Amino acid sequence: MKVLLILLAIVLIAFLIVQVFAMSAQKNIESYSYTTDKKYDLFEVRSYEATLFTSVKLSTQKYEEGSSQGFSILAGYIFGGNETNEKIAMTSPVAMSLGDSMTVMFMVPKENEKKGLPKPNQSQIAFREEPAKRMAVITFGGWSSDEKIEQHKRQLTAALDAEGIAYTNRFYAFGYNAPYEVLNRKNEVAVELMER
Repeated sequence: MKVLLILLAIVLIAFLIVQVFAMSAQKNIESYSYTTDKKYDLFEVRSYEATLFTSVKLSTQKYEEGSSQGFSILAGYIFGGNETNEKIAMTSPVAMSLGDSMTVMFMVPKENEKKGLPKPNQSQIAFREEPAKRMAVITFGGWSSDEKIEQHKRQLTAALDAEGIAYTNRFYAFGYNAPYEVLNRKNEVAVELMER
């Protein structure tokens, strides 16, 4: 029994060390730049800068399937799966466009220019320049799922309708944490707003 308690204590300490390391590493990751225009009870309106992404378009509409498959393909590229075996810094969040198909996107660090990026080994990876845009964003914790994304999408559109804010049909899911991170998980559902 004593040995079991010692083993459990060791596992718990290791778990906490990994979580603390993950949270501190998250602070040093470059993220998709925006300014907050206005905060509401359930959501906020943000203005995002024009940004370059690596992307892969998938035929699935399912978050669980698409996020795993897309992450794997794009992570391969930034971890050296390119013509020069160059590693590119990880950024946050992992962005997924939601619709008839799903496009998974990693933001390219600002220090990298499109013309200087190495050619991906996988032909389905493309570079995508997202223009500056205004989006309404709702935040939630835990792990994302198709059900949670749909639930927050409904909450967001209902709140926008109540405020009389016009929005498009271009929705995104943003994920900020690695799968092994358990504490302080952050996810968002965003929708592009109509131009004023």
